[in-house]
Amino acid sequence: MNMDRIAGNLKQFKAIIKQKWGKITRDQFLVMEGRREFWAGITQESYGITRDEAPKRHAAWQTLHKEK
Repeated sequence: MNMDRIAGNLKQFKAIIKQKWGKITRDQFLVMEGRREFWAGITQESYGITRDEAPKRHAAWQTLHKEK
């Protein structure tokens, strides 16, 4: 997964959050972005997967938990 695709997914995720929880600020989104990268690193290290595989697994997990 390339960085453009990740950025696009993040924008979609932010839009969904803004619709549901409009009181979340821009600064809070920046913190969440940093934590997303941190989460990817932890997943990578814990499961011994590649840098590209971590976001794929996260996206699959998010898809399973997406509101319909």
